[in-house]
Amino acid sequence: MNAAKRREIFARLQAANPTPTTELEYETPFQLLIAVLLSAQATDKSVNLATRKFFPTYGTPQALLDLGEEGLADYIKTIGLFRTKAKNTIATCRMLLERHGGEVPRSREALEALPGVGRKTANVVLNTAFGEPTIAVDTHIFRVSNRTGIAPGKNVLDVELKLEKVIPPEYRLDAHHWLILHGRYVCVARKPKCPQCGISDLCEFKQKSAA
Repeated sequence: MNAAKRREIFARLQAANPTPTTELEYETPFQLLIAVLLSAQATDKSVNLATRKFFPTYGTPQALLDLGEEGLADYIKTIGLFRTKAKNTIATCRMLLERHGGEVPRSREALEALPGVGRKTANVVLNTAFGEPTIAVDTHIFRVSNRTGIAPGKNVLDVELKLEKVIPPEYRLDAHHWLILHGRYVCVARKPKCPQCGISDLCEFKQKSAA
């Protein structure tokens, strides 16, 4: 795929959705961090249903630490891997308080040192909470990047690094939100909705769906 085609793809995605953002609900960088941590192998909808119940009362590192692992587990038991996530969340709260004064750090290295926080989670927080032009590659972005030809790669890191190289700078801040939403609602896994797709004429996927 050439640069002109990629630029037109992102221009169209921007025109259709000028101010994209995460579908996770949060009020502070800390709450975003916890929501993203909980969202691994779970839907944003399921995470929002859970966090609505405890963020109003336990929406800070100290409050969640005081709630404890078992207390948090009760709130998030509808989410997959909830026991591991409860353990990591409480450990993250403790580390934030001990090392960062209860604030979410703004560096990838410090974020990835937190329990349960990997590169994708760090990228989401850096992008959405702090306005860094990072690309958080999840299953949707991996699929869209490979299927369309925007940034093919064998693994998520390959795709992330390729996207960073080929996305025009003016689109980089919002790019991962556009690609996630496109993969979630249009370029879906089983049968992409090609007739409803605003970039289908630019996409290099060979087996486009007719309906």
